[in-house]
Parts: sequence; C-alpha cells; structure tokens
Amino acid sequence: MSDNNPSRLSRRGFFIAAASTGAVAAGAVVMPHVKPVATAAVATPPAPKRGGGYHVSEHVKRYYKTTLV
Repeated sequence: MSDNNPSRLSRRGFFIAAASTGAVAAGAVVMPHVKPVATAAVATPPAPKRGGGYHVSEHVKRYYKTTLV
C-alpha cells in the first residue's frame, strides 16, 4: 500500500514553505542590525636593507641536528 495521499504531500509542502518563509523573515530582520566587520590591514615590517632577515639561532641549530641522517 502506498502513501501517495495528496493531502499529506500538500501538508508537507506547507510546512516546508512556512519554515523557509520564517527563515527569510528572520534574516531580513537581523541583517539591518549587523555591522560590517572592518578588515584591519596587517602591517608587515619593512624588508631589511641588506637582506638579513634570516639568522641562525639555537632553535634553528637544534632543528638542523634533527634532520641529520
């Protein structure tokens, strides 16, 4: 026996439409109150004049020791 009752399908469609309409209405109410997020530009430090950005530190030396085979 199949459940192809037209009243059941229309009831399901009604509830789907009601739920989506409610979601759209809630979004329309909330959107005017949302403030846009200001995107702060991340200030990058200026490049060194002589290209001396890399330096060997104790941490780097320890890492190099772990890569030895």
